[in-house]
Amino acid sequence: MTTKMTSPFPVFCAAGLLASLLAAGALRASDAAFRTGDTIELRIGGVPAEETQLITGAYTVDGEGFVNLPHVGKVRAAGLGQAAVQHAIEAAYRAGQIYTNPSVMVTVPNTLRFVNVSGDVRQPRRVEYTPDLTLLGAISASGGFTEYADQRKVRLIRDGGVQIADIKAIRKDPSRDIVLLPGDQIEVPQSFW
Repeated sequence: MTTKMTSPFPVFCAAGLLASLLAAGALRASDAAFRTGDTIELRIGGVPAEETQLITGAYTVDGEGFVNLPHVGKVRAAGLGQAAVQHAIEAAYRAGQIYTNPSVMVTVPNTLRFVNVSGDVRQPRRVEYTPDLTLLGAISASGGFTEYADQRKVRLIRDGGVQIADIKAIRKDPSRDIVLLPGDQIEVPQSFW
C-alpha cells in the first residue's frame, strides 16, 4: 500500500489569498473620508508609555473638520481617508518636535457610519454604511418602495447638495446606480397621481 504525499503549498496559497482579500476589504471600508461628527479611535506607538496612555483614545471630528489632540492641537481630518489622517497626525507630532518617530493607527467603528432612508419606503431607517452600499441597496434594505412612492424623483442629499435619481431608469441600467457615502440621506417622495 502506498501513500500519496500532498503538498501543503496549495493550502498555504489559498489561506494567503483569503487573508489578502479580507485585508483589501478592510482597507476599502476605511477609504471613506472622515466627516464632521465622526468618532475616531486613535492609538499611538513609538512614544513613552505614559504619553501613549494620554494620547490613545476616542476623538470626534469637530464642526470645522479637525480633531483636537494633546500637545499639537487641531489636525485636519474631515475630507481625508484613514491613511491620510494617520500621516497628518504623525507629521504634526514630528513638526512640533514632540516625538521623533510616532506610529499612529486610526480606526472608525463601523457602527458609527450610516445612510438615512426616509419617505415612502416600507421601513424608513438608518442603514449601516458599507463601502459597496448603493442607492438601490439602501432602498432595498429599507423594505423597498411603498405603492405610493415616486420612484422617478428620489432625492439624494450629500454635503448640502441635492441630486434627483430616477430609480426606474437605474433598474433598467444598473451601471447608473449611485455608490453612497456615510452621512448620505435618501428621501423618497410620494407621487401625485
